[in-house]
Amino acid sequence: MYRLVVSSLSLGLLMGAAHAQTSDPAHLSLVAGYKAAFTCSAHFNAGRSVEQIAGDELHRIYPGYREAMAALPDAVIDEDAKTVSVSYEGGARIAAWRPYLGCAQLPTMASMDVADDLPVIAAKWDRAEPEPLAENLSDDPALFETVDAAFDRATYGEGTETTAILVVKDGAIVAEQYREGFDAQTPQRTWSVAKSIAATVIGAAVEEGIITTDEPAGLEAWSSPGDPRGAITLENLLHMSSGLTSSAAGNRTDDIYFGGGRVVDHAITNRLVAEPGTRWRYANNDTMTAMRALHERMKNDKKFLEYPFKKVLNPLGMNHTFLETDWNGDFVMSSQVWTTARDLARIGLLYLGDGVWEGERILPEGWADYVASPAPAQPPATRDDGSQIPGYGAQFWLFGERHGLPEGSYAAMGNRGQYLMITPAENILIVRRGFDDGGGFDIAKFSADVLAALDE
Repeated sequence: MYRLVVSSLSLGLLMGAAHAQTSDPAHLSLVAGYKAAFTCSAHFNAGRSVEQIAGDELHRIYPGYREAMAALPDAVIDEDAKTVSVSYEGGARIAAWRPYLGCAQLPTMASMDVADDLPVIAAKWDRAEPEPLAENLSDDPALFETVDAAFDRATYGEGTETTAILVVKDGAIVAEQYREGFDAQTPQRTWSVAKSIAATVIGAAVEEGIITTDEPAGLEAWSSPGDPRGAITLENLLHMSSGLTSSAAGNRTDDIYFGGGRVVDHAITNRLVAEPGTRWRYANNDTMTAMRALHERMKNDKKFLEYPFKKVLNPLGMNHTFLETDWNGDFVMSSQVWTTARDLARIGLLYLGDGVWEGERILPEGWADYVASPAPAQPPATRDDGSQIPGYGAQFWLFGERHGLPEGSYAAMGNRGQYLMITPAENILIVRRGFDDGGGFDIAKFSADVLAALDE
């Protein structure tokens, strides 16, 4: 059995309270889970080497994880079993890879043989190579300069680290550039761009009549008489206005993302604290709950796991995309999707085509307008420093003139600088991937500069 060893990272140590976490078994299990999960996904989904993983996927991670990460022993990659294990004081964390579904973390304290029982799909559908995206590469120096600037780590934000830029105009690629170590076939974690992919899968299910947005989500866990959560609709979940409690930072669901926890144990169990539809609160749990609602509506685990591939990914030709699950078979589609810049562009083209791909309707007529329409409850318009916050639709962020962009622009956005900007007024898509730290990449300014260069 051939094994690789991942070198431990030499990361900067934190001070104060963070130091005590290095001896906390609960914290260590999360950090070890982070290392196991990202090593597994980056290696088996994307073919990344251990050195590349150390420099990107495991570099500049959550500050509270860095000291403990540096103290962990090397991860062990089992190429034959397609597993990754990371030991820590008190146990070991394990992640295991499957075709199409990528890596799933085993429960904390689980033994390696649990990997044999992970949900899998055996694809029997046609996975023929898709038609390549059309290309009409520009020779405009202004566009070249703008794209180059996205890689300089300064023009669009200090601490930014761009790995890919793709610009599509009128259905054809006009600009495409990658950082060393990445190319058109290299998947990268989407983080919260996955939420917009989840909305796309749900849209396909709405088109087929499997589920509707205006009816209660119908979760079994909310079905007891008198449970007020029974009134939460799928639309409330898509709008981030379920009214459920969540952590202060709703994008931190570490027990599921890194702890090997199940969606059914962590995402759908919170109590109601606001009338559904009246309060906007960004929450990974709302997205995972929306996908769980689809799972329960379909009443068939196998069909549910195959559905996104059969109805969305395969028709679009997204053959380099992995939709990862928890060990219970629920998609963690608030974050854990691995895909390429070109596959994201295919999603964008589907929306620019109002849900029609090569003559086939995949999304309901008007679904693109639906996800790009302001939800009744909105985030604040500005941050404390006065900078603009985008509006929110249905799992997409909304941009317009106040951000220097055409009205009706909307975007899928994720941690560490993952973006798919859709500008229907100009028939333009902009994909940007990265490993940002600090304040992040200014996607609005970059998009405005790209549009200006194309308009010259």
